Amino acid sequence: MKILVTGGAGYIGSHACKALAAAGFEPVTYDNLSRGNRWAVKWGALEVGDIGDAVRLRAVLDQHQPAAVVHFAAFAYVGESVENPNLYYQNNVCGSATLLRTITEYKPIPVVFSSTCATYGIPDQVPIPEGHPQRPINPYGFTKLVVERILADLDRAYGLRSVSLRYFNAAGGDPDGDIGEAHDPETHLIPLVLAAARDGTAVTVFGDDYDTKDGTCVRDYIHVADLADAHVRALKYLLSGGATCALNLANAHGYSVMEVIETAKRVCGKPIQVKMAPRRAGDPAALIGSSERAREKLGWIPARSSLEMQLTDAWNWMRKPQSSR
Repeated sequence: MKILVTGGAGYIGSHACKALAAAGFEPVTYDNLSRGNRWAVKWGALEVGDIGDAVRLRAVLDQHQPAAVVHFAAFAYVGESVENPNLYYQNNVCGSATLLRTITEYKPIPVVFSSTCATYGIPDQVPIPEGHPQRPINPYGFTKLVVERILADLDRAYGLRSVSLRYFNAAGGDPDGDIGEAHDPETHLIPLVLAAARDGTAVTVFGDDYDTKDGTCVRDYIHVADLADAHVRALKYLLSGGATCALNLANAHGYSVMEVIETAKRVCGKPIQVKMAPRRAGDPAALIGSSERAREKLGWIPARSSLEMQLTDAWNWMRKPQSSR
């Protein structure tokens, strides 16, 4: 059974493709490679194309006739979205609208959507449940919220069922070392911290005056392999007739930036220099999620929830020679 995976050459998308293949599906990656990596497409075909290109999309749909779509393709940097919101509205909203219109014109096959906890904005409570008001404070989070609303409307209008997975901070790398995180530029905390350990450089910490235990931002880190597993489970749920819903993917435990750095020192066995900087626009003080609904609907329980395990897998990937990727 073929599954179209938009953004399948990216960090989480490529791990999902591996998980899909292991579960007996045939992933077909659809990616424009603007931020994805060709070397990360190891399980199934690669179709190069943009989600805003309806003609190319329809040709790929007609050729492969997928049973469902897993939609990752999006720009995902909070800071960049604040600095260049047009880029995010054009790609994340307009591109996704074109993709979803093309799917409904083809036939309303189920969609698993890569959403984000950034749709919640500054939380009233932690852990954050799915029923929490969605009040994003940055363009990235708002673009994801718009796509969630589009999906809900398409279900009512055309019967296009979907699962929106609102996940917290992806971390780690493939436990087998086949793939891992490789962004250019890199903005995620864990690879930046590990790179600082490897290279003897300083990692920048944005803000130490938040209302948290040590003044630095607190985040809920989810292993990328656990995220990939959740996407497979969501796909099976929809293919079995499951109804449209939105689910958090979280460990329900947060770590501060400084706690991540201290854990990385132990994992790497190296000192890590820290450089303090002002707060970054669009960053809430703490984001911790509740994933009880995902447990109930999908039977999803994170298997690699330990921060030390996440850092170890990411560190092993980072030290792997690029020539062997």
